Formats: sequence, structure tokens, C-alpha cells
Amino acid sequence: MTAALAFLLYLLTGTAVPRNHQFRETPTGIPVYVVSNGFHTEIIVPLREPRTQQDWLQTLQDTSLSQQFGHYQYISFGWGNEGFYRASYGGRFPGPGIILRALLPAPTLTHVTFYSGAPQTARRVIGLRISEAEYRRLCARLRMAFAAAATAPPVRSTAPGYTGQDVFFQGSGRYHAFHTCNDWTNRTLSQAGVRAAWKAPFAFSVLYQLRRAKHRAP
Repeated sequence: MTAALAFLLYLLTGTAVPRNHQFRETPTGIPVYVVSNGFHTEIIVPLREPRTQQDWLQTLQDTSLSQQFGHYQYISFGWGNEGFYRASYGGRFPGPGIILRALLPAPTLTHVTFYSGAPQTARRVIGLRISEAEYRRLCARLRMAFAAAATAPPVRSTAPGYTGQDVFFQGSGRYHAFHTCNDWTNRTLSQAGVRAAWKAPFAFSVLYQLRRAKHRAP
């Protein structure tokens, strides 16, 4: 019991303690969003960003995606346990066995969703404007979520998407209890220079620090 309480305290303290506490939004910066379904978080960025010349369709190098989504404006990235993703089809929440197995190191998938326009900000959708330098670092971290060599395109997964607007790619790294999908989102933001939690195993941990960032004057 003492160990469990200590672990819970560690998680809550990690949520409250910020990384990059000096971060301020750039008023004329590049729009990025973090979206949550209550359990999982993903990062939304422009599909094409002219100032940094980042074009995600070129990065993905998938002709079918370019043909289908070439006129879309935004793209999101999420990362997580492959078994958990595959067990979530049809809006199902994975059972206890899948959840327990997810505590141990396991293969990952990177979830990519295309958006025809910018999402509307809401309780679980937080938008920020970041500098070009921060955006370049963010994109570099997002590219590292894919299982591919530096000079090769990402590897498309056989796992189908949830809708007609999303697909999966093989992910890099291993998912486990100390490196969750929300930890991935949090680390990606942190290493770009955006305000983030010290430790973020839960979706609310990520959103808490982003809301704090929104209330800081540029």
C-alpha cells in the first residue's frame, strides 16, 4: 500500500511540475493543437507549413494518402500500444487482459488522422501558436515516432484505421507502464520547447500544463 501511494504521489507531482515553464505562445506563430478523448492524446499540426516547408504527405511518401488527402489542411499524430489500438475498433474499450499486457514492453503503432480544417478549441482540444524553431523541433520529434530508417519512408501497418480519415504506421520504441501514449505526447511537446508536465501518464496531465501555458501572456 505504501508503495502504491508513493507511486500515485509521484504521478500527481509529475502532473503539477512543469517542464519549459518559461514557454510563451508566439502570437504570429504556427498553430498546433492537442486533442484528447479523455484517455489518450494526439498532436495536430498543419498538413503543409510553408514557413518551415514541412509537408507531411512528402514525409509519409504514400501515394494513396496523397491522392485521398491532398486537399486536407491538418494532420494528427498519436502513438501507443499496438494491441490496445487493435482491440479498440468499433469504439470498444479493451478488456482487462489487454490493459494488463500493455503494462509490459510491447510493439507500438503511430496513428495518423487527416483533418479537412482546423479543429475547434474545446475542453479537450487546446490550441497553441508556437515559433518556427519550436515547430521544427516538434516535427523532428514527430518523425521519430515512425519505425523507419532516416532515409526511408515510414512503414504502413496492416492495421486498418478507425474511419476513412485515419491510418496506422509501425511505431518506433516500446510502450509500457512508464512510457504511455500520453507520456509520448508530453515528451514530444517538451522536447520541442512547449510547456509540458514533468511526468504525464494520463491525458489530463498533458492538458493541465497546456492550459497553464494558455494563461501566460506572450
